Amino acid sequence: MRAERDTARPFVSSAVTRDEALALVQRLLDTARRHELPQLMDMYADDAVAVSPVFGEVRGRQRIGATWQTLFEMFADLSVEVSDVLVEGDRIAVLSTVTTTDRVGWFGLPATGGPIVYRLVLLLTVRGGRIVRDERIYDSTGLLERLEKMRIDKELRTAADLQRMLLSRTMQTTGFCESVGHSVPCRAIGGDFFEFVDLPSGDIGIVMGDVSGKGPAAALLAALVQGMFVSETPAGLGPAETLRRVNQRLTARQLESRFATLVYAVMTADGRLTYSNAGHNPPVLLTSGGTRRLAIGGPMLGVFAGQAFEEEEVSVGDGDTLVMFTDGVTEARNSNDDEFGEDRLIACLDGGAAPAPGALVDRIFAAVRAFCRDATQNDDITVTVTRRLTRPA
Repeated sequence: MRAERDTARPFVSSAVTRDEALALVQRLLDTARRHELPQLMDMYADDAVAVSPVFGEVRGRQRIGATWQTLFEMFADLSVEVSDVLVEGDRIAVLSTVTTTDRVGWFGLPATGGPIVYRLVLLLTVRGGRIVRDERIYDSTGLLERLEKMRIDKELRTAADLQRMLLSRTMQTTGFCESVGHSVPCRAIGGDFFEFVDLPSGDIGIVMGDVSGKGPAAALLAALVQGMFVSETPAGLGPAETLRRVNQRLTARQLESRFATLVYAVMTADGRLTYSNAGHNPPVLLTSGGTRRLAIGGPMLGVFAGQAFEEEEVSVGDGDTLVMFTDGVTEARNSNDDEFGEDRLIACLDGGAAPAPGALVDRIFAAVRAFCRDATQNDDITVTVTRRLTRPA
C-alpha cells in the first residue's frame, strides 16, 4: 500500500538558526515574566495555533492572548528555568522546569498554597520570525499525587492545631494536688488524649485514653471518646460507672474493629484515689511504701456491649505520685528494635529525689528520646504526672 504524502503541514524551506531560536525563546520568557501581554502577542502570527492540556486547542492571536492572561492571573509568580533548547528546521523545542504557587487549585483540586514544580516541553513552530504553532507538553507525572499530599498535609496541620486546642490544659493545680501532662503524636495528629477535670464535688479527675489505629481516623475517634467522657463527668459518678456509660455509648455506634483503652482516676482532698482501668496500661502509683500498679477495671471500650467495670479505692499521702502513660512509652523502640520497656520507665520514676511533676514528665520523655535516638516511632507517646501536695503543718 502506497503511503500518502502528509499534507497537514506544508514543506518549509526556511530554517531557524540556533542563535535566532535562543533569542526568540529568551524574548518569549522575558515578556511572559513581566506580564507584557501586547509585546508577547506580537510574537505570534495572526492565525497561530496553541495547544495545551489546560486550554485545549486555541486558534488565533487574540484567543491565545486570552490564555496567557489567564495564566498571569492564576500564577502571578510563575517562573521558567530553561535546561536546553533544541532546533530543527523551523521547529524549536524548549526543555524547562516551571515553578509557581498553587493559589487557585489545579485539575479541580482545592488550592494548597504551596509550591508547584513540574517539567514543561514547549514546542514552537516559527515562520517569518513569528510563532505559528505553540504546543505545550506538561510532564505532570506525580503532580496530582503531590498536590493531593500537599492538601492533606495542610488539613493535617489544621487538625493538629485543633487537637492541641483540645489538650490546651496540660497542667492543673488545686489546693491538694498538681497535675502535668504531655503528648507527642507519631504523626501530625494522634489517637492519645488526656484530660484534667474539675469535678462538681471539688475533686480532680484524671483521664488518659488511647484509641486503636493511627493518623486521622484515630484522632477522630479520640476526639469522640474525649467528648463523651467530658460530657459524663459533670454527673459526678464514680470511675467505674463513668466507664460503663462511655462504653455503652461507644458500642451503640458499632465501630467494628475500632476500640479505645482508658483509665480514669479521681483524687479527693482527703487523700483518696478511686480509679477504674479499661484495658489501659496500669498506671504507676509512687508512695512512701513503694510502687503500685493500678489494673482494676475491665476490658477496653467499644467492644463488649453491657460490660460492667470494677473500681478500686486507695489512700494517697503527701507527696504520693500517680503516673499515667500510654503504650507508646513502654513500646518505644530503638534502631535495634529493642523496646524501652517498663523497667526503664520505673527506673525513671525511682531515680533519686522525686522532682516536680513537670520535671518528672520531662525526665520520662528525655529517657525515651535518649533510648530511641533517631529511630522512627510508630505510636503516640503520652504521659501525665499527678502529685498530692504536702499539706501545711
